[in-house]
Amino acid sequence: MSGMLDGMNTLSTKASSLVNRAGSLLFPPTCLFCHAPIPSGNGCCATCLAEISIWPHHICQRCGVEMPASMAPGPCGHCLKKPPAQQQTHSLYRYHGPIREAILNWKLQGHEAAVRWMVEQALPGLSEQLDSNCLLLPVPMPLSRMRKSGQHHAANLCRWIAGGTGCLWDWRILRRIGEQPRQSALSGQARRKNLRKAFAIADDYRPCWQDLAGQINSVWIVDDILTTGSTLHDAARACLKLAKPVNVLSLARTSLKG
Repeated sequence: MSGMLDGMNTLSTKASSLVNRAGSLLFPPTCLFCHAPIPSGNGCCATCLAEISIWPHHICQRCGVEMPASMAPGPCGHCLKKPPAQQQTHSLYRYHGPIREAILNWKLQGHEAAVRWMVEQALPGLSEQLDSNCLLLPVPMPLSRMRKSGQHHAANLCRWIAGGTGCLWDWRILRRIGEQPRQSALSGQARRKNLRKAFAIADDYRPCWQDLAGQINSVWIVDDILTTGSTLHDAARACLKLAKPVNVLSLARTSLKG
């Protein structure tokens, strides 16, 4: 009987291998960014990979802006004069080229595969910063925009990052108050005014926070794109009421200085 089972397992393995090879011929792997054929299923072609930029490591630790290596980790001049609410600011990628296109396709078309690849590539580094005592809070979306898109993009980022690092996340604790114009349509100064009172800790979820508080040593506010930093700064300021160190994390960052 065992010989028969071994033979069946061998046949099954060979059949699976043939199916996989046939699938590769019929549906060859393509780049998640430009959709060009690639020799293996690693997700990204050599051309796109060469155009993807990691956000520099020489930064002002407080606001995350680029600095000369000799001056890092800062603080920068702006943070010396007017430090943001958060203790640390980290970004994963520079918002340009394939990264920009992937994020726009995700936000506007719902195509998430390339963004998930970006998160997966960043997990080794994130695992050095995040652990089971960290809590990720997504920047809340206005309800009207969430209903229209059917997605909460920052919450999805939190879920993927938490799944790969073992940290905690919760979308209910930080809330959006009212409806504000889209940040992308505003100037830098207008962005800073737009969201000053747009975030608050949800009163009905304070018991949820109280249950978590003993496990948490830091809170991380997560968003997809950091431009001037106004959104993340205002969200971080609202989270100071949680009485834990507050940091911010973005998937990508523009080269604009806010």
